[in-house]
Amino acid sequence: MSPEELSKISGIELAPSHEGRVVYRCIGCGESFELENLLYTCPSCSSLLRIVDEKFDELKKRSGEEWRRVFDLRRSLDIDGLKGIFLFHELILPSVPLEDVVYLGEGHTPVIKANGELSEWLGEEFSIKNDGQNPSASFKDRGMASAISFLNNYIKTKNPEQVLGICASTGDTSAAAALYLSHLPKDAVKSVVLLPKGKVTPQQLAQPLSSGATVVEIPGVFDDCMKIVEQLAENYEVFLLNSKNPARICGQKSFAYETAQQLGWDTKGLVVAVPIGNAGNVTAIMEGFIDLKNLGVIEELPLILGVQSHHANPVAKWRDSGSYVPMTVEPSVAQAAMIGNPVSFPKVRGLVEDYFKDNFCAVTVTEQEIMDTMLHVNRHGHVVCTQGGEAVAGLKRALKEGRVPRGARYVTDSTSHQLKFAGFQDDYFAGKLEEGFGVRSREELINRPVGMEADAVRIAAGLGLKARAKG
Repeated sequence: MSPEELSKISGIELAPSHEGRVVYRCIGCGESFELENLLYTCPSCSSLLRIVDEKFDELKKRSGEEWRRVFDLRRSLDIDGLKGIFLFHELILPSVPLEDVVYLGEGHTPVIKANGELSEWLGEEFSIKNDGQNPSASFKDRGMASAISFLNNYIKTKNPEQVLGICASTGDTSAAAALYLSHLPKDAVKSVVLLPKGKVTPQQLAQPLSSGATVVEIPGVFDDCMKIVEQLAENYEVFLLNSKNPARICGQKSFAYETAQQLGWDTKGLVVAVPIGNAGNVTAIMEGFIDLKNLGVIEELPLILGVQSHHANPVAKWRDSGSYVPMTVEPSVAQAAMIGNPVSFPKVRGLVEDYFKDNFCAVTVTEQEIMDTMLHVNRHGHVVCTQGGEAVAGLKRALKEGRVPRGARYVTDSTSHQLKFAGFQDDYFAGKLEEGFGVRSREELINRPVGMEADAVRIAAGLGLKARAKG
C-alpha cells in the first residue's frame, strides 16, 4: 500500500518529512560540527562523537501514542527506504533522503520465546532476539545500513574521489562492512578490512572475501587492528566503519526501537542482556531506548545487563569497582569479546551517569559458561552464536547473584548466527578446543554422527524402533 493510501485511511501522515538539523556532537567538550567532513573524534579535544538532531524536540509535536501508530503502520508500506531500520527514519538519520537509503533486508529480526525446558533451566521465562537473521548473519548490519546510507548520500552530494571504506574486525564487522560497501558503485568505493591473523573463523573470513574486499591480516588481536585503523582514519581520507563512527551507532539504535515495538511498546520491568564487546552495541541500545523515552513512546527505560567474558571484562570490573582499567585479553570463544579496551566505553560511562545510573549492571561469565550455554540453548530450538551464549549465560548468572530482579521480562541479544562459529562447536565435540580457552567438553553436550549400514532393519534396531503390528 502507498503512503498516501494508508495515510488517508489512518488519518496520519506516514511518509517522513522531518529532516532535522543533524550534526556531530562531542561527548567531551560538547562542541558541534557540521557533517561536511568525515569525522570520528572531536577536532578540538579528541573525544568521541555522536550524531544528534538539534531539532529533535520538533518530533515531540506528535504524541508518543501517535508515534507508536506511525511506526506500526509503516510496516504495511511498500517503500524500500522504510522497510529496514529506516522505518524509524526520524530517529536514525533524518538527513538522509529515502532514495539514498541502502536496504539489504536488515532489521526486524524476531524475538523468540524460549521453550519451557530452557526457561526452567534459566530460572525464568525469557526471549532471544535473533540478530543472526540479518543479511550478513549478524547485528552489525544495523550499523552498516545507516553508515553506508550516510556514505551513499555523502558521495552523491559531495562528489569526492574514490572513498576507501575500512574497518578492524574479529569477523562480523568485516563481513557486514564488505557486504554493504559492495552494494555501492565500484568506481566510488574501495573496501578494506583488517583482521587479526588466526583469530577469525573460516566462515567469517570467507564473507569479506566473497564480497570482494581487500582483506589484510596482521599478527595480534582486535585491539592491535583497531589501533592501525584509528591511525589511518586520523591521518588519511578514509571512511571508518567501526563503532567509533557515530553514523554506525545510529543504525544500531534500531535494536531498541524494534524490541520495544515487538513488546507492544511496553518496557515496564524489562531487562535486556547484551554482550559488551567493543561497547558500541550496548551504547546504541541505551541511546535508542532514551530516544523512545524522550518522545513518550515508552514510559520507562529498561534495565540493561552488559555481559563480558572473564578473559576480557574491563567494563564489568568498572561497574563493580568504579575504576576503569584497560586489560590484556586472553583467548575467548566469543571472539567479539576479546577487547580489553572498548572504544565506546566513554559513551557507556556517560550514558550510565546521565540516564542508567540504577538501570545498568554488568556481569562476568566464564568461557566454560559461554560455550556450554550456546550449545544448551541451541539444543532447545535456537541458533545463537557464542556471543548469544554469552548473553544468556550472563542473564542466568545475574539472576543467580540477584543483580537483576526476578519476575521481570527478559530479552537477550544473540548478535550473530551459530553457523559462523560452527568450528568451535566441532572442536568442543571433538575435545580439541585450544587450551587457552579453558573449556572442558561435557559429555552430555557432545553430539556426533552415528555410522550405520544402509539397511532399514538395522537402522530401526539401532534407533530402538518397534515394528508395527500386522493385521
